[in-house]
Amino acid sequence: MRPVALSGRLRAVAGMVTRGSRVCDVGCDHGFVPIYLVQQGISPSVLAMDLREGPLGAAREHVAAYGLGGQIETRLSDGLHNYNIGEADSLICAGMGGGLMRRILEAEREKTDSFREMILQPQSEIEKFRRFLRENGYGILDEEMLKEDGKFYQVIKAAGQMQSGSVGCGGIRAADGVAGEELCKLEDRYGPVLLRKKTPVFLSFLEREAAVYEEILANLRVQGLVEETRRARYAEVELLLRDNRLAGTWMD
Repeated sequence: MRPVALSGRLRAVAGMVTRGSRVCDVGCDHGFVPIYLVQQGISPSVLAMDLREGPLGAAREHVAAYGLGGQIETRLSDGLHNYNIGEADSLICAGMGGGLMRRILEAEREKTDSFREMILQPQSEIEKFRRFLRENGYGILDEEMLKEDGKFYQVIKAAGQMQSGSVGCGGIRAADGVAGEELCKLEDRYGPVLLRKKTPVFLSFLEREAAVYEEILANLRVQGLVEETRRARYAEVELLLRDNRLAGTWMD
């Protein structure tokens, strides 16, 4: 049977899994990432879990169609509730809001901390989600940003207890007058690894974001800055634009 086809976003997620790792995919949807991981020889086995019976049933059918029932198990589960420690090395949690993802990781911390790595792709509240990781001792090992169908996506590879090779705001030099809390805020917003890699996609993201901020500032100037609320908004966006420009030149 032909290999399963994944979107660019899901290929980026699967590509961050350490080869040879057993995987638990929370929110597996229709099961295509687990099938891809096994087909490509990345993972010897995958536990595919979802809260909803509908998608899980579809995943079960797809796994059977590809003849991978011996390597991929499907299981109904609300987050990690029906996961048993030791069943997998890597956790995948992708394609859901950052707030929901955080609740899944917080709900059963012992289970979360048992994974050697976590591949995380929050769809929203990304700055808050990175701050949650940092404040709870999860170090970021790698990050990727990609653009698909006009939208930017970020994928984070994290591990507990700031493992060797992870990056966080305490681990890089202060420069250009930026240090401490301000540096942490910058890295929570843009990603410590993305700030270092400065890939073309990341720089394109910064350019589009800067254009949005500049348009907002121009509109506020046209409207006038007499009202206190407009002055406050102008100052807020000015700070966002400053951080955006700093992100583009950081560590150069």
